[in-house]
Amino acid sequence: MRVFVTGATGFIGSAIVRELIAAGHQVLGLARSEASAASLAAVGAEAHRGALDDLESLQRGAAAADGVIHTAFLHDFSDYAGAGETDRRAVEAIGKALAGSNRPFVITSGITVLTPGILAKEDDVPDPASASSIRIPSEEVMMALASRSVRTSVVRLPTSVHGDGDHAFVPALIDIARKHGVSAYVGDGSNRWPAVHRLDAARLFRLALEKAPAGSRLHGVDDEGVPVREIASVIGRRLNLPVVAVSDKEANDHFGWLTQFIAIDAPASSALTQERLGWHPVQPALIADLDREQYFATEDFS
Repeated sequence: MRVFVTGATGFIGSAIVRELIAAGHQVLGLARSEASAASLAAVGAEAHRGALDDLESLQRGAAAADGVIHTAFLHDFSDYAGAGETDRRAVEAIGKALAGSNRPFVITSGITVLTPGILAKEDDVPDPASASSIRIPSEEVMMALASRSVRTSVVRLPTSVHGDGDHAFVPALIDIARKHGVSAYVGDGSNRWPAVHRLDAARLFRLALEKAPAGSRLHGVDDEGVPVREIASVIGRRLNLPVVAVSDKEANDHFGWLTQFIAIDAPASSALTQERLGWHPVQPALIADLDREQYFATEDFS
């Protein structure tokens, strides 16, 4: 299958590209620059020049492929709502190119579109008051496309997608701990972050492309919920820093942009995904993966 992949040189997208090629698929990767195009060529993928906000380029990429995996997202927390709207427009544009073809279309969403504090399951309805509600419109577009002969599936990823090259929330916590001289959590730190290794996530995207039924919602979850206190404890031990609690009032000064996520309690299950697609995580879980030198070898994770 010839697969158009957005975000093809990103942390998760690059793993998906390698997973697809290893399984015998051809990859057409969205590339915004010559450096991105060269990176794709180095792993045996073809580059398609364009950008997430260049809707015509997205439609051309989709039209030239047998299926699409969409992982690109503007991680701009200063304009989070704008990032969600850009994503919705991109999903609509790709869907328009695929309508009536029965080709597979897989997009990325987040576990945190669901109600916090309870074990999230695949068939749960997104919560408009959730931390990642800006992703809900894209999920709604995908469900509508399923009735227009597009084999759509949504892969909801957990708070931590970890592994070598991680530059998301956990490395941000490490950077903040270095800056403040303490490794912190909010309250009693019992709130839970679900997690998955990037290589397990990549395999799920491939399986969704190959066989997920239209309108599927899938959970790329290995750890159902790791207490943030445990994450902070590993960081403190590795950096030889005190592990401390901060109050809700102190959280913004300490965590900055990460405050809206640090105290979220988002346990999630992937039982239905594993049953439906035969996907079973095999890579190291979050705490074992975090407790390695690779996560602490560089001073600046920003």
